Amino acid sequence: MKKRPSRITLQRLVCAALCLSLCIVLPFLTGQLRDLGNALLPMHLPVLLCGLLCGWQYGLVVGFAAPLLRSLMFGMPPMFPGAVGMCVELAVYGLTIALAYRLLPKKTGFLYVSLLISMVAGRLAGGAFKLVLLGLGQLKTYSLAMFLSGYVTEALPGIVLQILLVPLLFLALRRAKVVPA
Repeated sequence: MKKRPSRITLQRLVCAALCLSLCIVLPFLTGQLRDLGNALLPMHLPVLLCGLLCGWQYGLVVGFAAPLLRSLMFGMPPMFPGAVGMCVELAVYGLTIALAYRLLPKKTGFLYVSLLISMVAGRLAGGAFKLVLLGLGQLKTYSLAMFLSGYVTEALPGIVLQILLVPLLFLALRRAKVVPA
C-alpha cells in the first residue's frame, strides 16, 4: 500500500511553490530598472520566508532553483556568473534562516537574530563563490571593496526591506494560520 503524504507535507510543498512563484514574479516590479532590482533584492524576500515557513529543505531548494529558473525563463539574471552566484547566496539564505529559527527560542527577538544570521551567511557565501570564480579565472578582479559595494552598500535598501518585511509577514501569516505549523 502506498503511503500518502501528510497534510503538513502538502501544505509546505504548496507554500514552497508559492514562494518560488513569487521569486519569479517579484523582480518584474523592478525589471525595467536594474539598479532598483539590485537595491531592493526582490527574490530574497520569498526565499527567506520559505525557509521560515517550510523548513530548511524547502528554503534551500527554492533559493537554489529560483535564480536558475528565472534566468532560463527570462534571461535575467544572466546565467553566469549572475544566476549561478545568486543560487549559492539564496540557497544559503533559505537553509540558514530555517536552521537558526529551529535552534533558537521562538521569540520575536530571536526571529530577527535568525534573519540577520542568514543574511550574513548568504552574503558571505555569495562573496566566497565570487572568490572561487576569481580563482578559476572567470572574474578578472574581486576585492573587499567590490564585495562591500555589491553585497552591502548597493543592497542596503533591500537589507532594510528584509529586516522590516520578513518578520512582519512571517508573524502575520502564522497568526492568521494560513501557513504550515
